This record gives sequence, structure tokens and C-alpha cells, in this order.
Amino acid sequence: MSDWPNNKRFAFTIVDDTDRATLDNVPLVYEFLNECGLKTSKTVWVFDGEVRNDNKDIIGSSCEDKAYLKWVQELQKKGFEIALHSSSWSRMKRERIIDSLDLFKKHFGSDPKLLAQHSDTKQNGSIYWGANRLSGINKIFYRIVCKIMGKDINIFHGDTLGSPYFWGDICKKRIKYVRNFISPNINTLKDAKNLPYHDSKRPYVNYWFSSTDGGDIHSFNECLSEENQKKLEEEGGACIIYTHFGKGFVVDGQLNPEFKKLIRMLSVRNGWFVPASELLDHLLDKNENLSISYSDRSRLERNWLKYKFRVGGTS
Repeated sequence: MSDWPNNKRFAFTIVDDTDRATLDNVPLVYEFLNECGLKTSKTVWVFDGEVRNDNKDIIGSSCEDKAYLKWVQELQKKGFEIALHSSSWSRMKRERIIDSLDLFKKHFGSDPKLLAQHSDTKQNGSIYWGANRLSGINKIFYRIVCKIMGKDINIFHGDTLGSPYFWGDICKKRIKYVRNFISPNINTLKDAKNLPYHDSKRPYVNYWFSSTDGGDIHSFNECLSEENQKKLEEEGGACIIYTHFGKGFVVDGQLNPEFKKLIRMLSVRNGWFVPASELLDHLLDKNENLSISYSDRSRLERNWLKYKFRVGGTS
């Protein structure tokens, strides 16, 4: 695809997972992005959650921190999108999830347009996650591998009718886009040509979107190399890179110098730099086939499985 607005050659955005994000690290990243003219999407937690021995590494600030909330609201005024990273870093039942959406609307003026789910390690309300993220033989293969590895995969109940964590109907009414599969390709559209898409087998989500993996400072910088930037521009593609600005982008109060160099390099290219939902809205308007076929989804699943078994993780 090359018909980007204002005769731009490619499109680029970032979805920032709020894990580890605090006022001590991420503001420097956003100050720099704003200086370079890049408007992106920042996810938030509405509520604090429980602190356990197995989740201390991911905890950051939530909107319960008044100073943090004020900073996020100022970020929104500058043109950055505020999106949702689930209600909290901990499990939340249906009533609490609804409360979080109501409070999000109060804080930011509308429901979140985009959701990037946070997967807690206990029973939780993630929608179509774990084995339910996959279909057919891919689902069977995933279950076998997880059983061998001793992983509990029956913990995601956001789409399970009758569960206290069920909120699929609420997601359908109040959220437009939900993030799903990732790949290492700088051009997100290379692996997922029809974005965003609706999956009739997973009706509680209006539209799914894929993203490019840039989970921490190292993978982000590697993905955004000069060579890859040229490739993205030559292909006329779109990059929706998913990362965590709380993971190494700022150390001892200093922004990573390689990140600064690469973002400056990117910002002077002829790119369309907008928040993720604005980019997805544009793609949605151009997409003539909104419902994904079984074969296309199976291909996405297989590619994701190959990549995740190679690099690890579940995101």
C-alpha cells in the first residue's frame, strides 16, 4: 500500500505497553517524540493491582497516581493517543472492568479506542487469549507444547459466558481495536495484509490488528535500523511497532542515544506519523474485505507460533 495521506511514502506509529512506566522514565521518551513530530499511542492502567513475587518486574504507575494521571492527560492534549492496557496489572472481574472503562472515559473524554491486553498469570479477563487465540491444528499444537512446558493455559476468561471475568459484550460495545499477533517485520502489513480485520469466530472483538515486535530498547533499535527504515519506505508499508518504553529506553535519567539517532533519522523521512488508531482508521476505510478468511488467519497463527517459539514469551 502506498496511498498514504498528504503524499507520504509510508506510515509509522508506536503502541507503548505501560509495563514499568513511571514518571522517572517514560516522560523523557515522549518529550523527544514530540520534539521530532511523532505522535504515537500510550497505553495506561486505570487501577493499581496486587503486588506478588512473580509480577514485581512489570509494575509501573496507574491512573490512581494523580501526578502520573495529570502527565498522561497533558500528553493527550499534545496529540498522543491514550489507549488501554487492561484495567490493571492484576486480574479484574466484570464489575471492576466496567468501572475502569467509566473512569477512563472520565479521565480522557471518551472510551479507549484501542486495547492492548495485559495477561496476568492468574485467572483473568483477557479476551480470546491463550489457546483461544488460535484455531484448529494450531490450537492443538499450542496446547500440547504448553502442557509439555507445564504452562497453565486455561486462565483467560474475558470471552467465557458465565465467568466472573466475562466482559466480551462490553468490549464489543466500547472498544474498536484490539491488538493480537506480532512479527519481526518492520512492515507490519507484510505479514498481515488486511488490517484491521474482523474475525467472525471471535465476535466480541470488533477489529483486530497485528504489530511489529520491538519489546525493549534492544529489539526496538534493531527493528528500526537504517536499513529497515529504507525497506519500509521502499515498500510503501506501515509499521505499528509494539514496545515498552519502560524497558531500558531511559537509564540514569538519560535517553538511549541510539534510539535518539534512529528516531531523528526516521522523522526526516517522508512518513505519515500518527497515533495507532488514526492509522488503523485509515486502513479500515481502504480495506475492502474486513472479515478475515480461515486460511489467512491460520497463516497469521502459524507465523506467530514460529516466531514466539523462537524468541519466547506470549505477547
